[in-house]
Amino acid sequence: MRPLDGITVVSLEHAIAAPFCTRQLADLGARVIKVERPGTGDFARAYDARVKGLASHFVWTNRSKESLALDLKHPDAAAVLRALLGKADVLVQNLAPGAAARMGVSRAALKDAHPGLIVCNISGYGADGPERDRKAYDLLIQAEAGFLSVTGTEEVPSKAGISIADIAAGMYAHSSILAALIQRGRTGQGAEIDVSMLEAMAEWMGFPMYYAFDGAAPPRRQGGEHATISPYGPFAAGDGTVVMMGLQNEREWRAFCEEVLRQPDLAADARFASNALRAENKAALRGIIETVFADLTGDRVVARLNGAGIANARVNDMAGLWAHAQLAARGRWAEIGSPAGPIPALLPPGRSDGFAPRMDPVPGLGEHSRAILEELGVSAEVISRLERDGAI
Repeated sequence: MRPLDGITVVSLEHAIAAPFCTRQLADLGARVIKVERPGTGDFARAYDARVKGLASHFVWTNRSKESLALDLKHPDAAAVLRALLGKADVLVQNLAPGAAARMGVSRAALKDAHPGLIVCNISGYGADGPERDRKAYDLLIQAEAGFLSVTGTEEVPSKAGISIADIAAGMYAHSSILAALIQRGRTGQGAEIDVSMLEAMAEWMGFPMYYAFDGAAPPRRQGGEHATISPYGPFAAGDGTVVMMGLQNEREWRAFCEEVLRQPDLAADARFASNALRAENKAALRGIIETVFADLTGDRVVARLNGAGIANARVNDMAGLWAHAQLAARGRWAEIGSPAGPIPALLPPGRSDGFAPRMDPVPGLGEHSRAILEELGVSAEVISRLERDGAI
């Protein structure tokens, strides 16, 4: 038995934040019914065609769901949606601000008829406040939350290479829904959850915010290096291999000087006698390190680092991640179905000996529409009318 077996989630979702949240609920066993626009569906379906003709974002965030294509503006749609919510435990939506309320699917509108329903709203800036109606895309929230001010080189700010604002919001929505389900088990009452991308990212920015506490200077952008620890970051070996490494304390610094650089006297150099001094003189220290590494291959550098107990990592590309020996050794790959045939998928993090995660297919647009409508008791006449009108 999976933790969320028997839980039904209805999602009015698109893009990344809400679909990432609900896919994780599906991983735990929830039945997730994804309501999509007929004809086009979730616009993330069209982001690219990199996975056998399917979109990479969509494949990642939408396995194990059922797709109900339904034009929510059709005259018959309101009754269908009400019937669907009557069977639901959770409603997740990341529509434009105010859209769910206009459709009558806010927590306030549904509470009397469905007191146990948990409604989770995901938006850019939250349900109220002066910014509530601003459009919010991942890059814009990264900028608004100050992430770009601490990421990149000193000359050029850089966004994260993945949609971290969406991911952060999706993660907090997921954990908040789990908490609300536990609370409902004690009280019998549902809840309304309000998750904003800005607030999720602001939480993740806790270290640089406190580092700049009370008007102090914020961390400078350091590229691949650490803002406050040295040496910590990417270093090139003589064969062009880039090795990422990081030292955490004075014991490691002495071992690094003795066993990696083979310069034990450097440990007592006044310029590098503490982490603060090493950070202050990081350019000189980098020059010394790169001079030594220039005569070594990447494999030799890694061997010395491992021998000294210094944390290090390869700078993998995507091919390297697909082929990562640790993921293979731990059996982290599964195969799922899709409209384009079988595709590999990573099992979700958090391996449990109590259950196996759900790893069902990525749905085609509207693949489950008729079956869901019949299950809800929608008459054949109404289904035919919806089909004729292109509303499913």
